[in-house]
Amino acid sequence: MPKPYSIRIFLPGGDPDGIRTIEKSNWSGSGLVFPRVLMDQARQRKELERTGVYILLGPAEDNGLPKVYVGEGDSIRSRLDNHVKNKEFWDTCVAFTSTDENMNKAHIRYLESRLCALAAAGKRCILENSTTPQIPPISEADAAYAEGYLIELLLCLPTLGVSVFEMPSSSENEQTRVDFCIASKGIEAFGIETPKGFIVRAGSTAVIDEVRSMEGSLGSKLRVALQANAVLVSNGSALVFTQDYVFNSPSTAASVVLGRSANGREEWKTKRGQTLKAIQGGEAIL
Repeated sequence: MPKPYSIRIFLPGGDPDGIRTIEKSNWSGSGLVFPRVLMDQARQRKELERTGVYILLGPAEDNGLPKVYVGEGDSIRSRLDNHVKNKEFWDTCVAFTSTDENMNKAHIRYLESRLCALAAAGKRCILENSTTPQIPPISEADAAYAEGYLIELLLCLPTLGVSVFEMPSSSENEQTRVDFCIASKGIEAFGIETPKGFIVRAGSTAVIDEVRSMEGSLGSKLRVALQANAVLVSNGSALVFTQDYVFNSPSTAASVVLGRSANGREEWKTKRGQTLKAIQGGEAIL
């Protein structure tokens, strides 16, 4: 079961859309979040003088997937100065360092590699790293420190609206979840609604051919991206989900499954035929 924890977000400029610092209870890590437009102000922050790992975030593409770049540096500031000149896609930076100065080069290279691997496995973004960084030779003690730091870092990211490093699981909350299904045209998909989004379960199937009116839509472009990332693979008669996959909304999930525009709150139903809409509205008895 998840354990309660507290995160402190401080706004040094008094602007919720400006520079923010992040601290977590019982953690020596420290985070800094800022929009690219405030790079000059962020450059003056002591956090960027330290050794650390950082994430560059770009807006969602036409297929609904944001662009992400993960990097590391002995001085984060010098790396970001280079990215301001050479990378156009990003509009937000999230940087993490350590307040006790125990973080070294091996730690940040480890973190960079692990974050890239998590983003690649989750397949919820377009990873802009041209190469996949490998985990460096590292002692058992340093690996344990870095892995512990990573766990705490990953607890902070969702509070900042960054969820691309999470691996959703339809087995979460087994006792309280409500299972929903779409069965149509020889396909059958299963999913659950969670605070993270609507999760379609691995093994679910989707139609191969989408309707013509769907061409150019977000759902159509997302179907293409999911097939390119091998989240959806063809078995000849249908597309099969190779992993649990979280969608921003039930309607997006239903549209990808059915290959057409769909109201997910009407399409997703329980085994008793109760719609997601009815469940949410308290109109149905579980």
